[in-house]
Amino acid sequence: MHLHRELIENFYQSFAALDAEAMLSNYHEEVVFWDPVFEQLDAPKAAAMWRMLCSNAKDFSLDFRDIKVGDEYGSCNWVAMYTFSKTGRQVINDVQAHFKFYDGKIVEHMDDFDLWKWSKQALGTPGLLFGWTPFLQQKIRKNAKASLKKYIKENKSVANNNGQ
Repeated sequence: MHLHRELIENFYQSFAALDAEAMLSNYHEEVVFWDPVFEQLDAPKAAAMWRMLCSNAKDFSLDFRDIKVGDEYGSCNWVAMYTFSKTGRQVINDVQAHFKFYDGKIVEHMDDFDLWKWSKQALGTPGLLFGWTPFLQQKIRKNAKASLKKYIKENKSVANNNGQ
């Protein structure tokens, strides 16, 4: 099996088990993460984000497929199903992930998904009516970043270790 395929499989098998530390073992110590909600995160913040998401997950399941890898880049699709804790609403998030590999680890990880579709599920009517607007999307980002900042503050010793 190609090493990079193994990294992606290990990452998502660990995510399905909500094992953030095992997820992070696939990341390079200088990993950069990006998604439409948190936007760009450096290694310590990316590690804290995964720890926060895994520790807060409710009714969580995950499926991944269509893994494609090369010597430097890879991709896959994954779908997470969970209850959004702030509203109690069920979310099915279909994500396209892209990776860059370096030194036998994931050094760049970009997740892309439809933030309006996510907001319709997570927020209900406000997401349906306003989830496409820059105003609500910025509010979603601001709230997510505030949650991450709070998590880091409350879990300093854990959040400062990126799992390497």
